Amino acid sequence: MGAYSNLLKTPGVARIIAAQLTARFPFGMLSLAFLLHVEHVTHSYGAAGIVLAATSVGQAISGPLTSRWMGSWGMRPVLALTLTVCLASLLVFALAPLTLPLFMVVGFLAGLSVPPIQPAVRTIYPKMVNSTQLTPLFSLDASAQEIIWVAGPVITTFVGTQVSTVAAILVAAAFLIGGGLWFIFSPEVGRVRIPRSKRSFGKVLTRPTVLLSTLTGFLLIGTCAAVEAGVISAFGDGSPNSGFVLAIFAIGSLAGGLALGHLPVGPWALPLRLLIVFVGIVLTPIMATNFWWLCLTLLIAGIGIAPALATMFAIVSSSVRFSDTAEAYGWAGTGQLIGAAIGSAIAGALIDRMGTVGGLYVAGVFALVGVLVPTVFKRVLPDLRGSDASPLADTEPVPIQAS
Repeated sequence: MGAYSNLLKTPGVARIIAAQLTARFPFGMLSLAFLLHVEHVTHSYGAAGIVLAATSVGQAISGPLTSRWMGSWGMRPVLALTLTVCLASLLVFALAPLTLPLFMVVGFLAGLSVPPIQPAVRTIYPKMVNSTQLTPLFSLDASAQEIIWVAGPVITTFVGTQVSTVAAILVAAAFLIGGGLWFIFSPEVGRVRIPRSKRSFGKVLTRPTVLLSTLTGFLLIGTCAAVEAGVISAFGDGSPNSGFVLAIFAIGSLAGGLALGHLPVGPWALPLRLLIVFVGIVLTPIMATNFWWLCLTLLIAGIGIAPALATMFAIVSSSVRFSDTAEAYGWAGTGQLIGAAIGSAIAGALIDRMGTVGGLYVAGVFALVGVLVPTVFKRVLPDLRGSDASPLADTEPVPIQAS
């Protein structure tokens, strides 16, 4: 834990972590809040699912696009613009009398205008700490974000069921404006200027490390989405047991990130961390509806999640130019969103056919492929043991005039 305490003593680190977590906190609330609100208005979970799909499509498009804009227009202008549009979308979604098509349009706009907080902060990190602290910082960040997925749904469920679904969305909007402004006006955001990328949009995906991290993130988050669907089906969406089990899953990730985050990142780091996830997941179907068994197996699986994500962040950071880091993280985020959508969709279809084990089988397949992909393409993965995980410097030829 000494590595983390030293990190938090570094000027600005604790503040920027807290600010970005607060700004991103609404996105651990909004999917469930939108689901509850649309179902309450339309009396249809199918309609709510369509609205969530439209929102996810907007987020998937916005990730690399708005991240790219930060290199052209600067972090603060892009963050301020997207924050304003996203906040207005949430207020309309909550307060206006909308029909299903309008819910889809406003949900899509809300997803499209999600502020690129995550790419921004992971671009800032290498400028705040030295090279030896960067991998532990990525791990601390990946671990701390589990707070969003533990507390967010709990707050949303309580407010949405005990007060109103409108109030649940407004609470998320309050976190968005408060955390967003805190992050935007943090000194570190003003100090870091992302150079304009000289590459065409999407070119960063030709980097094998970026493509591999995007694909691996797709598989890892697809695993988590299938697990969530399976657990909810095991206990029913009205049972608190599903929430407790998923909280244990997130706590395992938090603990794993803190326990393994200081370890050096070698070529086998990503496959081994994903192997932990697979081992826990593959055990879940043995007693698929047993509360304590799922708590144990998902605690094991969770231990690998934050360390795997931190390894992906370090791999991307170390292999692209600084001007391309934000866009690279944006593509990685889009891969994870698509993984969540596809994982939950396939799991839902198998649950209808086979019951809870169907969703857990889907999670197991995603997890297995997640181990195999970085293992087969291990030669792409950099060896960062004893080396710098900071982004490559942006350089260009300097003209020399002959005398």
